[in-house]
Amino acid sequence: MKSRVACFVILWLATAASWAQTANPIPEQFLPAYLTARPKTFLVDPQGLLNAADFQDRLRFLNYHASDSTIDLFVYLIGGDQDFPEERRKREIVERFFAAGRPAVIVFYTLGAPQHSTMDLSPALTSQIPAVDQRHALASSIQQARQKLTSVEQFETFCVQLSIRIYWMERLVSGEPPIHINELPAARISPEKAKAAEKSAKLLAIRDQALKFALPAGVVLGLLAMVYVYLRVTGARAQYHFPVLEVEPRLGGNHAAGVGAVISFASAAVPPASQRDQMPEYLRRA
Repeated sequence: MKSRVACFVILWLATAASWAQTANPIPEQFLPAYLTARPKTFLVDPQGLLNAADFQDRLRFLNYHASDSTIDLFVYLIGGDQDFPEERRKREIVERFFAAGRPAVIVFYTLGAPQHSTMDLSPALTSQIPAVDQRHALASSIQQARQKLTSVEQFETFCVQLSIRIYWMERLVSGEPPIHINELPAARISPEKAKAAEKSAKLLAIRDQALKFALPAGVVLGLLAMVYVYLRVTGARAQYHFPVLEVEPRLGGNHAAGVGAVISFASAAVPPASQRDQMPEYLRRA
């Protein structure tokens, strides 16, 4: 097992050395966000390498880890082809900003290239966690991350695996006997619990998105309802007027020529039957 880890570390160092020759420094305008103060959140991404939803998912998980662990996990995100101008700058960040307060693990994670990521411990932990165990924790997290396809999935897996390794560090610091990584109690940050936290974070992200669009959707539906009611009311009250057509007189007469017999009555007040001509019954039968 130790030989396998050693081979992995040697291979990783060789890859890192070749990558360092082609890596680009972080743009100058973003350096102050990395170098001038202790982070206010557990995830530092001044370049906006993650979209808003993925950033919130990762930050919720890191917050969850901090609430369940005595060792914080801070992550600085770097582009896949980037590195700090000088490697010693990373150690300066750790010594300046993490010398006081809760013990912490500080990761400089290369998004899309987890094998180039580095990890440091706050001064309070450096002397208590053997260097070989530190390298093992980082190597294990990188190995798990590289099994994923997308950069976001790699980052997610890396954080979950490292949070599990941090619990093992907690046992060393507290003087408890070390246990195998697969024997971590479920009451702490186990893989199952970490996945549950991830699911919860995703549900919260969906809820946030729903709340974000709830107000505009409500306004649009309200306007559509008002338009529908207006059309119904105006349609019920509508009055239609047909135009009066001008008809030219027919040869100057008041009436047009008729076809067939014309019946007229002498008086409108007397029934028609009493106004017909009186004649003998026998003439009617004829």
